[in-house]
Amino acid sequence: MKKIILLIALFTIGFTYAQSPLEEGALQANAGVGFSGWGVPIYAGLEYGVAPNISVGGELSYQTFTENNSFFDVKSSVFGITGNGNYHFNEVFEIPSQWDLYAGANLSYYSWSSKVNGDKVDYSGADNFGIGLQVGGRYFFDDNFAINLQVGGGNVVSGGRIGITYKL
Repeated sequence: MKKIILLIALFTIGFTYAQSPLEEGALQANAGVGFSGWGVPIYAGLEYGVAPNISVGGELSYQTFTENNSFFDVKSSVFGITGNGNYHFNEVFEIPSQWDLYAGANLSYYSWSSKVNGDKVDYSGADNFGIGLQVGGRYFFDDNFAINLQVGGGNVVSGGRIGITYKL
Protein backbone atom coordinates (compact mmCIF):
# COMPACT_ATOMS: atom_id res chain seq x y z
CA MET A 1 0.00 0.00 0.00
CA LYS A 2 2.85 2.39 0.84
CA LYS A 3 4.36 1.81 -2.61
CA ILE A 4 1.08 2.68 -4.31
CA ILE A 5 0.74 5.90 -2.29
CA LEU A 6 4.34 6.86 -3.10
CA LEU A 7 3.77 6.19 -6.81
CA ILE A 8 0.60 8.31 -6.83
CA ALA A 9 2.42 11.12 -4.97
CA LEU A 10 5.32 11.14 -7.47
CA PHE A 11 2.90 11.07 -10.41
CA THR A 12 0.94 13.99 -8.93
CA ILE A 13 4.09 16.04 -8.26
CA GLY A 14 5.08 15.57 -11.91
CA PHE A 15 1.79 17.08 -13.08
CA THR A 16 1.76 19.85 -10.50
CA TYR A 17 5.24 21.34 -10.72
CA ALA A 18 6.46 20.73 -14.26
CA GLN A 19 6.40 23.41 -16.90
CA SER A 20 6.56 23.29 -20.68
CA PRO A 21 9.66 22.45 -22.73
CA LEU A 22 12.36 25.01 -23.41
CA GLU A 23 10.79 28.41 -23.99
CA GLU A 24 12.03 31.17 -26.29
CA GLY A 25 15.03 32.89 -24.67
CA ALA A 26 15.57 30.10 -22.11
CA LEU A 27 18.74 28.08 -21.65
CA GLN A 28 19.23 24.53 -20.43
CA ALA A 29 22.23 22.29 -19.79
CA ASN A 30 22.39 18.62 -20.80
CA ALA A 31 24.88 15.93 -19.76
CA GLY A 32 25.10 12.16 -19.76
CA VAL A 33 26.46 9.02 -21.37
CA GLY A 34 25.98 7.58 -24.83
CA PHE A 35 25.63 4.17 -26.44
CA SER A 36 28.32 3.18 -28.92
CA GLY A 37 30.08 0.12 -30.26
CA TRP A 38 33.38 1.87 -29.41
CA GLY A 39 33.36 2.53 -25.69
CA VAL A 40 31.04 4.66 -23.58
CA PRO A 41 30.98 8.30 -24.69
CA ILE A 42 30.21 11.14 -22.29
CA TYR A 43 28.70 14.45 -23.35
CA ALA A 44 27.75 17.89 -22.03
CA GLY A 45 26.10 20.79 -23.79
CA LEU A 46 23.77 23.77 -23.77
CA GLU A 47 20.49 24.34 -25.60
CA TYR A 48 18.83 27.72 -26.23
CA GLY A 49 15.21 28.43 -27.18
CA VAL A 50 15.38 30.66 -30.29
CA ALA A 51 11.68 30.65 -31.17
CA PRO A 52 8.50 28.97 -29.95
CA ASN A 53 9.10 25.20 -30.18
CA ILE A 54 12.57 25.61 -31.75
CA SER A 55 15.93 25.29 -30.02
CA VAL A 56 19.59 25.30 -31.07
CA GLY A 57 22.52 24.07 -29.10
CA GLY A 58 26.03 22.82 -28.92
CA GLU A 59 27.77 20.03 -27.10
CA LEU A 60 31.16 18.53 -26.42
CA SER A 61 31.67 14.77 -26.24
CA TYR A 62 34.52 12.40 -25.52
CA GLN A 63 35.07 8.68 -25.65
CA THR A 64 37.97 6.32 -25.43
CA PHE A 65 38.25 2.64 -26.23
CA THR A 66 40.79 -0.14 -26.53
CA GLU A 67 40.74 -3.19 -28.75
CA ASN A 68 43.26 -5.98 -28.32
CA ASN A 69 43.66 -9.22 -30.25
CA SER A 70 46.52 -11.39 -31.48
CA PHE A 71 47.18 -9.13 -34.50
CA PHE A 72 46.99 -5.60 -33.11
CA ASP A 73 46.57 -3.41 -30.07
CA VAL A 74 44.45 -0.28 -30.73
CA LYS A 75 43.91 2.57 -28.28
CA SER A 76 41.67 5.35 -29.54
CA SER A 77 40.10 8.52 -28.26
CA VAL A 78 37.51 10.72 -29.95
CA PHE A 79 36.65 14.32 -29.08
CA GLY A 80 33.56 15.78 -30.73
CA ILE A 81 32.01 19.22 -31.15
CA THR A 82 28.38 19.21 -32.25
CA GLY A 83 25.86 21.88 -33.20
CA ASN A 84 22.19 20.89 -33.30
CA GLY A 85 18.72 22.20 -33.89
CA ASN A 86 15.47 20.69 -32.61
CA TYR A 87 11.75 21.15 -33.05
CA HIS A 88 9.70 20.44 -29.89
CA PHE A 89 6.35 18.75 -30.60
CA ASN A 90 4.45 19.39 -27.35
CA GLU A 91 2.17 22.06 -28.76
CA VAL A 92 1.46 20.20 -32.02
CA PHE A 93 0.62 16.89 -30.32
CA GLU A 94 -0.85 18.45 -27.14
CA ILE A 95 1.62 16.53 -24.96
CA PRO A 96 1.44 17.17 -21.18
CA SER A 97 3.88 19.86 -20.02
CA GLN A 98 6.17 17.59 -17.97
CA TRP A 99 7.17 15.82 -21.21
CA ASP A 100 9.30 17.25 -24.02
CA LEU A 101 9.29 15.35 -27.32
CA TYR A 102 11.71 16.69 -29.96
CA ALA A 103 13.44 15.85 -33.23
CA GLY A 104 16.13 17.60 -35.22
CA ALA A 105 19.44 17.55 -37.05
CA ASN A 106 23.08 17.91 -36.08
CA LEU A 107 26.48 18.72 -37.58
CA SER A 108 29.60 17.40 -35.84
CA TYR A 109 33.36 17.64 -36.07
CA TYR A 110 35.58 14.89 -34.60
CA SER A 111 39.17 14.82 -33.55
CA TRP A 112 40.02 11.12 -33.61
CA SER A 113 43.41 9.79 -32.54
CA SER A 114 44.60 6.21 -32.33
CA LYS A 115 47.69 4.23 -31.63
CA VAL A 116 47.98 0.88 -33.41
CA ASN A 117 50.66 -1.30 -31.89
CA GLY A 118 52.16 1.87 -30.38
CA ASP A 119 52.27 3.85 -33.67
CA LYS A 120 50.11 6.99 -33.94
CA VAL A 121 47.53 7.02 -36.76
CA ASP A 122 46.34 10.31 -38.29
CA TYR A 123 42.63 10.55 -39.16
CA SER A 124 42.52 14.15 -40.44
CA GLY A 125 40.40 15.05 -43.44
CA ALA A 126 36.82 15.42 -44.62
CA ASP A 127 35.78 12.21 -42.85
CA ASN A 128 36.01 14.07 -39.54
CA PHE A 129 32.59 15.66 -40.13
CA GLY A 130 29.24 14.05 -39.47
CA ILE A 131 25.66 15.01 -40.27
CA GLY A 132 22.83 13.26 -38.51
CA LEU A 133 19.26 13.24 -37.26
CA GLN A 134 18.00 12.70 -33.74
CA VAL A 135 14.73 12.15 -31.93
CA GLY A 136 14.36 12.28 -28.18
CA GLY A 137 12.34 13.08 -25.16
CA ARG A 138 12.63 14.42 -21.63
CA TYR A 139 10.60 13.95 -18.51
CA PHE A 140 10.64 16.91 -16.10
CA PHE A 141 10.38 16.05 -12.41
CA ASP A 142 9.99 19.73 -11.52
CA ASP A 143 10.36 23.13 -13.23
CA ASN A 144 14.09 22.69 -13.84
CA PHE A 145 15.24 19.06 -13.65
CA ALA A 146 14.61 16.29 -16.20
CA ILE A 147 15.95 12.99 -17.48
CA ASN A 148 16.40 12.59 -21.23
CA LEU A 149 16.72 9.82 -23.76
CA GLN A 150 17.72 10.37 -27.38
CA VAL A 151 18.39 8.14 -30.39
CA GLY A 152 20.03 9.15 -33.63
CA GLY A 153 23.30 9.42 -35.46
CA GLY A 154 25.96 11.65 -36.90
CA ASN A 155 27.95 12.38 -33.75
CA VAL A 156 30.22 10.68 -31.21
CA VAL A 157 27.22 9.45 -29.22
CA SER A 158 25.57 7.94 -32.32
CA GLY A 159 23.10 5.25 -31.47
CA GLY A 160 21.68 6.95 -28.45
CA ARG A 161 22.22 8.55 -25.11
CA ILE A 162 20.71 8.98 -21.70
CA GLY A 163 21.28 11.86 -19.34
CA ILE A 164 19.98 14.75 -17.32
CA THR A 165 18.73 18.21 -18.22
CA TYR A 166 18.74 21.28 -16.02
CA LYS A 167 17.01 24.55 -17.02
CA LEU A 168 19.20 27.53 -16.13
